[in-house]
Amino acid sequence: MLSHPLVRAVGVEVLALLLAATCAGCDRPETLLCDACRQGIRSAPLVRRTPGGLLVSAAMPFESIAARCIRRLKDDGETLLARPLGAALGGVLAGVVAAQGEADAPVRLVPIPTSRSAFRRRGYRVPELLIRRAGSVPDRLLAPRGRRADQRGLDSAGRAENARGSMRSRSVIGGGVVVLVDDVVTTGATLDEAARTLRDAGFRVVSAVALAATLRLGERNANASETRSK
Repeated sequence: MLSHPLVRAVGVEVLALLLAATCAGCDRPETLLCDACRQGIRSAPLVRRTPGGLLVSAAMPFESIAARCIRRLKDDGETLLARPLGAALGGVLAGVVAAQGEADAPVRLVPIPTSRSAFRRRGYRVPELLIRRAGSVPDRLLAPRGRRADQRGLDSAGRAENARGSMRSRSVIGGGVVVLVDDVVTTGATLDEAARTLRDAGFRVVSAVALAATLRLGERNANASETRSK
């Protein structure tokens, strides 16, 4: 029962939030995510290779409903969306960890570090939050180093140059199996730099997992054709 004044106050605030909200996927009023759009962010895995050859498993393509939900989480502070997005990520994470079989040490899930400016702006670290909502524990082995430009708008070569030297290992004692985790993978330059940094520190980076991956030209065309045929 909502008898305690503090409980009642929290309940009123949550209700007000929901009444003021619009669905992240379709802008339907009075809900953060409608049932139809919730189906649009279910896991639909795809696989990538970074320029450095690192295997990346993504839970879904970065398009449509998924892209809108991720932008609301990253840019608009809609942290409640981390739970359904984290659930989609969790299935892929579990499969990647299980694939390591009898590793000589527990697999460490290392989030790509959030820049200091982004953390000040948001108040949370997106990859780390997603790992937690996926039911796992993030291992913050990486930290940002210096300042770098926004990756958006840069081509593959520009992203690689921008990522170079942008992070450091927080541990002076290496060793152990690492799976990197990020929210969105585009070219894979950031993941390659993270893998290089940890390998130089003595860790064994075996693969990476992302919540979403941007579609390549051929995939976009295939998706468009499939949509028109329905």
